[in-house]
Amino acid sequence: MNIMVVGGGGREHAIIKKLRENKEIETIYALPGNGGIAADARCVPVSATDIAGICSFAQSHSIDYAVVAPDDPLVLGAVDELAKLGIPSFGPCKNAAIIEGSKVFSKNLMKKYAIPTAEYEVFSDMEQALAYIESCPIPTVIKADGLALGKGVIIAQTREEAKDAVRSMMQDKIFGESGSNIVIEEFLTGPEVSVLSFTDGKTVVPMVSSMDHKRALDNDEGLNTGGMGTVAPNPYYTKEIAEQCMKEIFMPTIAAMNAEGRTFKGCLYFGLMLTPKGPKVIEYNCRFGDPETQVVLPLLESDLLTVMQATTNGTLADTEIKFSDKSACCVIMASEGYPKKYEKGFAIEIPAETADSVYVAGAVLEKGVLKTSGGRVLGVTATADTLSQAIDEAYNKVKTVRFANAYYRKDIGKKAMEAK
Repeated sequence: MNIMVVGGGGREHAIIKKLRENKEIETIYALPGNGGIAADARCVPVSATDIAGICSFAQSHSIDYAVVAPDDPLVLGAVDELAKLGIPSFGPCKNAAIIEGSKVFSKNLMKKYAIPTAEYEVFSDMEQALAYIESCPIPTVIKADGLALGKGVIIAQTREEAKDAVRSMMQDKIFGESGSNIVIEEFLTGPEVSVLSFTDGKTVVPMVSSMDHKRALDNDEGLNTGGMGTVAPNPYYTKEIAEQCMKEIFMPTIAAMNAEGRTFKGCLYFGLMLTPKGPKVIEYNCRFGDPETQVVLPLLESDLLTVMQATTNGTLADTEIKFSDKSACCVIMASEGYPKKYEKGFAIEIPAETADSVYVAGAVLEKGVLKTSGGRVLGVTATADTLSQAIDEAYNKVKTVRFANAYYRKDIGKKAMEAK
């Protein structure tokens, strides 16, 4: 089989490494991939948002199955266009990917179908939004409607901060057109949980829960990032809470999308807050999370391709999906200065004994040398019998990976360990 994976980050590297375990797969192409992914797949210089280029490549290279991993091509309709060519894909169609593509859509969906979420208001006029902030509860959360690389959310601690956030999104367009409409919502408190799930539009199979660390600095300080590390499973997400989420959130979401004529197939990501009033949805993603994928997939014991094909074919209920009862920890190694200004072009040293545990995100190959080319450079993952062991092992492996200007948080998993 020839497989095509669209995307070029750490998430895609994790997907590719897991797919490689299937011996029936002859070739995996990554579009565009990156310098580190090149060790595990054939990288092709086609942008993940070049839908015509992706389709042309798939046709000319006899692709049997495609995995569309990032949000942008999903929202642009890559799965729909590949389907027109008879190429089956993992991921939702364009009309279902809107669940991530528009915060306004997803919030209105939850309100309509009584799915627990934060109270909110939607604004397309900046002056009205600023007027609302004069009386809304503080702290408050301001979200850009569209995609913003996982960074389109600002938590404002004061009214002035909230106003600045509104102006930056709607007037200064820091997230481009994604900020033309905004959501201002209630600030929720409680442990956060990420639950990725496989679904074929009928059946939902949650993966191992995880805990992301979004802030750039230790002790959850600093700017929001795409994610500085993850642990799995999330100890705050108990069996009882999982059952409640399945009943009140997961299945109702699938039913709501079906009722709207937007059947969702692929990976539906539930970003949850375990509030004093019960679990509530913070956000939906229409794809695998990054870096959640880097801890969840190493714990998957079933064949990933088989599971993905079951979501496409509608046979998930008949497919065995098994996860290890071990724990995993991923530490992101970034370039100093991320998520703002940072230097790149530094050589990366990854010892052979660590390579299987490394998922490369921002790197290029130059004359056979792997060099940094992004803010989040790579993730180092370890699995072990206990969470404490997984955290220790991940940090031991991090010490073996070297590049100038490297930065990483020293407290990934600390909050999870406090729940024990």
